[in-house]
Amino acid sequence: MKYVLVSGGVISGIGKGVIVAKKYKLIIIHVSSIKVDPYMNIDAGTMAPTEHGECFVLDDGGEVDLDLGNYERYLNITLTRENNITTGKVYKHVIEKERRGDYLGKTVQVVPHVTDCIQNWIERVAKVPVDDTNEEPDICIVELGGTVGDIESAPFIEAMRQLRRRAGKNNFLQIHVSLVPVIGGEQKTKPTQQAIKEVRSAGLSPDLIACRCPQKLEAATMNKIANFCQVDLEQVIAVHDVHSTYHVPMLLEEQGLITNFREILQLDKLTPSTKLVERGQDTWTQWKDLATAQERIFDEVTIALVGKYTNLHDSYLSVIKSLEHSAMHCRRKLNLIWVDASLLETATRDTDPAKFHQAWHQVCTANGILVPGGFGLRGTEGMIAAAQWARTNKTPYLGICLGMQLAVCEFARNVCKIPDATSAEFFPETSAPVIISMPEIDQVNLGGTMRLGLRPTNFQPGSEWSRLRALYGPEHTSILERHRHRFEVNPQYIAQLEEGGLNFIGKDDKGVRMEIVEIKDHPWYVGVQFHPEYLSRVLAPSKPYLGFVAAAARCLEKTTREVREMDGKMRPERTSNLPKEAKEMHPELVNGNGDVQKHP
Repeated sequence: MKYVLVSGGVISGIGKGVIVAKKYKLIIIHVSSIKVDPYMNIDAGTMAPTEHGECFVLDDGGEVDLDLGNYERYLNITLTRENNITTGKVYKHVIEKERRGDYLGKTVQVVPHVTDCIQNWIERVAKVPVDDTNEEPDICIVELGGTVGDIESAPFIEAMRQLRRRAGKNNFLQIHVSLVPVIGGEQKTKPTQQAIKEVRSAGLSPDLIACRCPQKLEAATMNKIANFCQVDLEQVIAVHDVHSTYHVPMLLEEQGLITNFREILQLDKLTPSTKLVERGQDTWTQWKDLATAQERIFDEVTIALVGKYTNLHDSYLSVIKSLEHSAMHCRRKLNLIWVDASLLETATRDTDPAKFHQAWHQVCTANGILVPGGFGLRGTEGMIAAAQWARTNKTPYLGICLGMQLAVCEFARNVCKIPDATSAEFFPETSAPVIISMPEIDQVNLGGTMRLGLRPTNFQPGSEWSRLRALYGPEHTSILERHRHRFEVNPQYIAQLEEGGLNFIGKDDKGVRMEIVEIKDHPWYVGVQFHPEYLSRVLAPSKPYLGFVAAAARCLEKTTREVREMDGKMRPERTSNLPKEAKEMHPELVNGNGDVQKHP
């Protein structure tokens, strides 16, 4: 097993995750990824999205850092909760072993017990297959979150120093990502020099230095970094801002990054199969064609994202990427408009009429309206108002999780004449709870207790007319999508809602939980309880997002035909790491190899 450690210096959030994911589009071998987050939380499930970005959900229900979403999207792999290591997980594991007496009376210390736990964890998870070949990975990328020098990172840095020795020569490579700021028009190298000094004082020795800069690095800057950091010029990789992140692999390819990797890790000794090579080359060709085509597209599609956490765009990172994937396939430039849902509420009209009217102008002039997931009361009346506008004015609408629930509330109020219709999440004592808490959900302990992970949705008889189902393929009666929610549509109101014209075309495998709603006489009015953005890929966009963007761009019929033709040429992807018990529960979704199938 070979390891690549990606660390960061100067500042956090410098783009380590993107560089990690993108550079391996260039290498045709099996790759796995592990993200190390030094915070004390067990996982990302209870962290505020406005502080840490979105919580990404995996097939097995793991609530993890958003960087694992980048790995899955760009490397086309499927990870598990074990691929996200936190300080909380490590210390919990060590303390549990101490309580059982596994350390045989020894004094439990950070070194060696915590550092050994980290190394053993990485070595174990690195060998788990993550792609549809079910073969052991050749390389495992380990991204160390935060910045080298942070006090909470110290045990992990020491563990990485020891892992380098344990892995052996030509089996470990470190790439350190640093910042080259531009001040007064001059590219400054001192922060990078100090960052390299810091990481070396911690016992690590970077093999490559990736320099992030707003502009293309000058030759003099690169020479200065090489000289004062005591590395060869070829070991300095310039990663300047480009038109879009999808161009990063091509930027890295131009600088000969693969040559460095091949020499340091001796990748030529690996012998990938002919099938894997052909598949990788085909994927790389499609990637370049799709990325470069964006430079020749001028038609825009404007999407209004009406959300609760719009002040930090990373709160909706997977949503953004899904919209980008879909826009690229529809041959449109995405013009994403951020609308704070609370600005659409009548209270804002009285307190700040300028912002109120500006927000409504953005919603009314958009080609499509998207209401994503979220928790809590704030802004929900604004989301309901946006859903009503989309329904009554035939504007394409997509509601995700909370967005679906609020669309149901809006329909109940204004079509089914249930004026007090709302969610028990906001008003537990309401007289008209069209949205209720799932009875089996723990309402006290919040961490890891939602309905999480990959779960089946069955299309209902008579839903053949559905525009969304047409994208999945009329021959498919069941689909698998990832979930993250505590509340559901109240079954007591289903008959009344369907009589009013709100069609529940998708339900769970027991026929109890409402998964998909759609209005028939509308260009695109769809709500889904699941989070389709978690499974969207650059070359295989999420079907609900693709249909939504295509409807907004007025090319839905054409896009549907293209998708069916493309899917007919592709076999189903094996991208799920579901446990054996789950596969036994849903045999209709398992192929002949015992692998769970999801639609590409």
